[in-house]
Amino acid sequence: MAQVTLQGVRLAEERSESADRVLTPEALAFVASLQREFNGRRLELLRMREARRAGLAAGAMPRFIVDGTVEASAEARAAARAVAQAAEGEAAAQAEARLGEWKVAPAPADLEDRRVEITGPVDRKMMINALNSGANVFMADFEDALAPTWRNVVEGQANVKDAVRGTLAYTHPDGREYRLDERVATLVVRPRGWHLAERHVEVDGDPVAASLFDFGLHFFHNARALLDRGSGPYYYLPKLEGNREARLWNDVFIFAQEALGIPRGTIRATVLIEHILAAFEMEEILWELREHASGLNAGRWDYIFSVIKTFRSSETFVLPDRAEVTMEVPFMRAYTELLVRTCHRRGAHAIGGMAAFVPSRRDPRVNEIAIARVREDKVREVGDGFDGTWVAHPDLVPVARDVFDAVLGERPHQKERLRDDVHVEAADLLDVRIPGARVTREGAASNVRVAIEYLAAWLGGQGAVAIRNLMEDAATAEIARAQLWQWRHHGARLEDGEPFNAAVYGDLRERELERLLAENEAAGPRLREAAALLDELVLSEDFVEFLTLPAYERLS
Repeated sequence: MAQVTLQGVRLAEERSESADRVLTPEALAFVASLQREFNGRRLELLRMREARRAGLAAGAMPRFIVDGTVEASAEARAAARAVAQAAEGEAAAQAEARLGEWKVAPAPADLEDRRVEITGPVDRKMMINALNSGANVFMADFEDALAPTWRNVVEGQANVKDAVRGTLAYTHPDGREYRLDERVATLVVRPRGWHLAERHVEVDGDPVAASLFDFGLHFFHNARALLDRGSGPYYYLPKLEGNREARLWNDVFIFAQEALGIPRGTIRATVLIEHILAAFEMEEILWELREHASGLNAGRWDYIFSVIKTFRSSETFVLPDRAEVTMEVPFMRAYTELLVRTCHRRGAHAIGGMAAFVPSRRDPRVNEIAIARVREDKVREVGDGFDGTWVAHPDLVPVARDVFDAVLGERPHQKERLRDDVHVEAADLLDVRIPGARVTREGAASNVRVAIEYLAAWLGGQGAVAIRNLMEDAATAEIARAQLWQWRHHGARLEDGEPFNAAVYGDLRERELERLLAENEAAGPRLREAAALLDELVLSEDFVEFLTLPAYERLS
């Protein structure tokens, strides 16, 4: 780390044109002010996560914060609200959040219609293709689709800065040129989660929170420019586990807007409900962010991962093969339908999740299957009342648009569908029974293969990778390695009755690694490094909360 000419700030010595553009003294000073103001609260919230996990491990089950539901009569809700509000402070706020009549802030014009959203990393070429794809929204991802090398993080910020100003361009080595169209998707940025640090930047001797670093640089450089273009600073917030973490983001937004003279309420945030504990607090999360909230998103892959890790101590929550955990199983249906109902009750957008299938321009059969599966997924979402959905590839934008256009027509959303037919209890969110589903040897082998391939790509600087016709990112890789740990930890029975143990894992790991080495000999060192990391994750007696934490230490 090298000292820079800014008191209390140290950053990586590597310099580049991109770094010089985004790591200005003024921008770093702003990031440092965010760190000093909010990092202490961030660390306290992470400690609260640990305490909550200890309670769950001891047998406590999550529940809704305030008793009383929207299904109750108006009189019953009023009575419950009065009782809760008799207490002061937190209890009263929580009662208002769940039982009061309120709405989130109206959506700005360019976030009113979100029927098709495309996601992807902040690579220059991929950003141009996504922004030009015909989608309504593009989520520029500094989180699960980004391997956070210093170069990737810094160049990503420079690329976003160029995109905001309409100057983003790329020339391929073969001479092909990529430029932004006159009309592009609305830009939304996803920073990293509260749990991550940016090791290349220190403030007062401590690594800066990656979330504050990503948000701070983007907001400092682009908030005013976005407003000048008729848009605004819009964000996706990942990995929240409860309303207090949403409150912290809201306070960050207020501080940032005041610090830079941006009108309060300019920021809009969509929260990814990708943790089962957050599913119990969706009303409260929207309440905390209500002056900045735009909607909630069903972050399905991280959500499945969260179920495994949150209840890792319980055999009751051992899930079968990943392919068996579809959006139709009880706990996923309860979660997504409750999300739509909650959003529409509060005037927020409900955005659907990502179908993992990706098309192929070389294999017509693979392409046909991918499009059919994605279409099926989007038909289910729009039928459930979602206002928009995610895709991961430009070729899937027309598929999703056709489905949503058929239902929405000229309407920008379907918030008028209040889903009064939905009645979800705490037990419904925890109902992980999947009749007939199994843990299979092939399912385990697939998890090993995906985890090794993805970890190798991540360690090589790629955050989102098409693997065997599925788009894999950190979230899907988390499911794979978490299931392997869960099955080993609980001795889950395979279809032939053999318990899944360390020996079975070891045999599968050796076999799949040999296959991968045969397919790509040049990637041997990285594949072996990935396999060794997977061993640590699967064979550890303690569950590692995020694979990106030990992987980050190995990232060059």
